[in-house]
Amino acid sequence: MSNAKAGKTDANALFALVSIPVAIVVATLIYMFVLGNEANFEDGDVTGGHPLNLMGTIHKGGFIVPILISVNLIILIFSIERFITIAKAKGKGSVEAFIARVREMIGRQQLDAAISECDKQKGSLANVLRSGLEKYKEVEHDSNIGKDEKIAAIQKELEEATTLELPMLSKNLVILSTCASISTLIGLIGTVFGMIRAFAALAQAGAPDAVALSTGISEALINTALGIIGSTIAIIMYNYFSNRIDTLTYGIDEAGFSLVQSFNATHKK
Repeated sequence: MSNAKAGKTDANALFALVSIPVAIVVATLIYMFVLGNEANFEDGDVTGGHPLNLMGTIHKGGFIVPILISVNLIILIFSIERFITIAKAKGKGSVEAFIARVREMIGRQQLDAAISECDKQKGSLANVLRSGLEKYKEVEHDSNIGKDEKIAAIQKELEEATTLELPMLSKNLVILSTCASISTLIGLIGTVFGMIRAFAALAQAGAPDAVALSTGISEALINTALGIIGSTIAIIMYNYFSNRIDTLTYGIDEAGFSLVQSFNATHKK
């Protein structure tokens, strides 16, 4: 089991290592060739032309825009990755129904049937419970150790299995939380640059530079909007995945407690 988990950890690390640079490259290409397409600007003038559509307006946000697009792409990529990973960890079917079935089988001392049910369910909860059930069977008829030691052995097995499973659930969530924090800050940096450009246009002698003023205001507003959008999505997804992980963790604890209580109730020594 530990080798399999190590392999998954390496795969996750490689995924993060590759995905972030790819998101940056894709965002840069989108900014240059999609948003910066000449068709999006009046007279095809990307630098001084008036934007003809939303893509041209976003391009006017300046060099901060591809950075914010990168952050938003990273949020999207890792949200999909976490959704798939946590869905696999949940296993097949309802977690609540699975726990209820296994508890009933444990209560009837149908340990083999409970192990088979874990094999059908799959996922982190099933893996932990299966480890506990196997230890249950191993120590059940061992006359060399007492009841308390048997219970301690089952609890230790459950804890070790849980320790192996839980890190995989929360892996990469730190990237989402980081993006939630920095997205707004990067947007604010772009807003400040845009306002500097706008005020510089107003400070021109005589009539203000209308093009520079418009560009500065666009830069400020676009960067603010992209930063807030990225931060909002990241916070929502982080909280959603955290809640899913808490639900799975509670299920693991509940199933493990039921296993230990069943052993304690059905064995006098």
